[in-house]
Amino acid sequence: MSPKYRRVLLKLSGEALMGDMPYGIDPKIVQAFASEITQVIRAGVQIAIVVGGGNIFRGMKGAAAGMDRATADYIGMIATVMNAMTLQDALEQMEIPTRVQTAIAMQEVAEPYIRRRAMRHLEKGRVVIFGAGSGNPFFTTDTTAALRAAEIDAEVIFKATKVDGVYDDDPRKNPQARRYKSLTYTHALTHNLAVMDSTAIALCKDNNIPIIVFSLNEPGNICRALLGESIGTIVGGSCEIS
Repeated sequence: MSPKYRRVLLKLSGEALMGDMPYGIDPKIVQAFASEITQVIRAGVQIAIVVGGGNIFRGMKGAAAGMDRATADYIGMIATVMNAMTLQDALEQMEIPTRVQTAIAMQEVAEPYIRRRAMRHLEKGRVVIFGAGSGNPFFTTDTTAALRAAEIDAEVIFKATKVDGVYDDDPRKNPQARRYKSLTYTHALTHNLAVMDSTAIALCKDNNIPIIVFSLNEPGNICRALLGESIGTIVGGSCEIS
């Protein structure tokens, strides 16, 4: 394997950890993700991960149900730590040294987020999983991924989702929807495309961090993206339809 990137940030949605379950964590899915991440690490790539918590609790849904928005977001942050610890365990079973760093102090189970320490872990070949979002309500884990990628000097963000890229319309509702091979940050923002939230895209634009959106449903896609194969959609280039 000849990797294209030296240091990457992988954004995993909490929903991806559910597999076909309606709620929670599917251990087989977590093991599969850990196996692919292990291949990336053994190729000499430094990898940091931001994981969501939507498989356990989503702050926006809690707020929509009448809960105080800040409280709901804090509960969502705690859910991301549960996912981070689960993924850490799966990676360490494969003998990959892993550290969980949280933006909210949880000293009995994880390190606090310290930028220089995170970068040192990466340099030593450890996987770093960032939990608890940014530590602030009203910000998504997408924004956290963009923020942490900028802080640790990641070359690219891999956004692994349940769809195989970014479309000009919802492919579940419109069978004629077309997938972008690449698109600009500005196009993604002005057309409100479902890549990341606008704050995250703007942060990537300001720091010139490309975003590669691809499907996790096909085994091996993380490695393919790492090798620079043309999969999914690249945000940060010119606009091109597949």
